[in-house]
Amino acid sequence: MRLNSGFSIVELTVVLLISGALAAVAVPINSNSETKAKMSEADVALRTIRTQLRIYFNENGAFPSTESSKYVIGASWHEIKSGELTGKYFNDYSYVIEFTEDNYLITCVTGDILPSNLTMNASGKLMGGL
Repeated sequence: MRLNSGFSIVELTVVLLISGALAAVAVPINSNSETKAKMSEADVALRTIRTQLRIYFNENGAFPSTESSKYVIGASWHEIKSGELTGKYFNDYSYVIEFTEDNYLITCVTGDILPSNLTMNASGKLMGGL
């Protein structure tokens, strides 16, 4: 009978291998969740801006006549107040809009937060981000 109590080197090795395998699975899952959170934050803000543009169009029969690539905050065509588009990853000035005669593109300038900018067109289609 063994008088020494404790773990053998084999038992410790098995525990370390299992812990390493679990960590290898958990890290990519967490990383993917953070990317989804960033994209969701931008998506909600882009849809908020799109809703305000649709309201403006329904009230006025046309989109605002504004210069291209203007920041959304500070524009007079909506009810979005300063701070309403600011979240954990993006701020009010991350969102720019480019108008054409009968259309627009809203862009979330992501910098190094996501691999590419997120852009939404008038029909609500989201492009970019990954």
